[in-house]
Amino acid sequence: MNRKVAFYTLGCKLNYSETSSIGRLFNQAGYSTVDFTETPDVFVINTCSVTENADKKCKKVVKEALKISPNAYITIVGCYAQLKPKEIAGIPGVDMVLGAAEKFQIVDHITHLTKNPKALVYNQPVTEANQFVSAYSFGDRTRTFLKVQDGCDYSCTFCTIPLARGASRSDSIENAVRQANDIAASGVKEIVLTGVNLGDFGIRDGKREDKFFDLVKALDKVEGIDRIRISSIEPNLLTDEIIEFVATSKRFVPHFHIPLQSGSDKILGLMRRRYKRALYADRVAKIKQLMPNCCIGVDVIVGFPGETREDFIDTYNFLNELNVSYLHVFTYSERENTLASEMTGSVPGSTRTERSKMLHILSDKKRRAFYETQLNKTDEVLFEGDIKDGFMHGFTRNYVKVRTKYDPVLVNELKIVYLTNISPNGDVDITESEELLVH
Repeated sequence: MNRKVAFYTLGCKLNYSETSSIGRLFNQAGYSTVDFTETPDVFVINTCSVTENADKKCKKVVKEALKISPNAYITIVGCYAQLKPKEIAGIPGVDMVLGAAEKFQIVDHITHLTKNPKALVYNQPVTEANQFVSAYSFGDRTRTFLKVQDGCDYSCTFCTIPLARGASRSDSIENAVRQANDIAASGVKEIVLTGVNLGDFGIRDGKREDKFFDLVKALDKVEGIDRIRISSIEPNLLTDEIIEFVATSKRFVPHFHIPLQSGSDKILGLMRRRYKRALYADRVAKIKQLMPNCCIGVDVIVGFPGETREDFIDTYNFLNELNVSYLHVFTYSERENTLASEMTGSVPGSTRTERSKMLHILSDKKRRAFYETQLNKTDEVLFEGDIKDGFMHGFTRNYVKVRTKYDPVLVNELKIVYLTNISPNGDVDITESEELLVH
């Protein structure tokens, strides 16, 4: 009997890479991977717990799964499963909960597909999640998320990730290169490097064996991959040598995503971040000096405990003057077992919402201003297979999102195009060049 499994992933790119790897384990065990709506025998929901909303989403996905396939076996893995296994086990319809140390043994744990009257929970302390398990996403022909690092040794006061994923640990450079070669052989054009604290790459068995820069240099030599993108890197770990190398690399693209979290040194101190805003500004200036067209994304949190109106305006003005391209705005939400949840100076919910809206508007302005600097230029675009209102999309090396009328021949192709104008939906319209890059 052919058993079917479907997956649903919440959260970060790292989760997507791990879901794909778990899917391959099921395929090796004889399962067929199907769409969520195709009445699977098993649902695997890979969860996030960065925000309160992510927890609610998990419960909603379980409800939807039961509507589609009431007798399906439902297993929950991921950060939420590690942090709150008992809470998840109480969700009606959930059959199994697997923690961080158990999720990659999921096929061994599912020995039968009989619905359980009470959810089975396999959840060791997060200290047991001390082995690095490599993973990469598969199925999107255009790009692959390659996991090279997991866990975090930092102690930011707002964050539950160390509690959910454990200590910092990494792949070896040799294995990461091997994985990249496998990805290249599959025809994928772009690799996105992912991890919890990517710049901390190099720790194995509790000891530092390598540096992230060593990995960057090794991956730059992998043949068959046109683009390598660094997903997110802490400002204090983004060194001059990394920036200088990316500036001259043919594979690493001019795009950095650098978490800031606050533009107020007071709030950065309360968050226990490992830098002040002057270092952040220095990193941005260094990038723009060497790569004027580089795209820089920023993570920022609003409404952190103790954030006064003056602190927020300080952050707003800092970001407004900073030469960055877009913002990822997070509204602070209290998380159990974090120092921030016990701090005084809670910011009212309505104030958090108002500040979030202001930064979202600023982000839109920043993105448009960055896109305008790229108009009337030629650039290389990697086209994707999505279709929306008759258009397909793609990204330049420096992460400008372009659109053109759908053409199946363009999917997963690199093409030189001319960026003409910003469309009503905010993407950039293009004129195609006759020059096609054949790979």
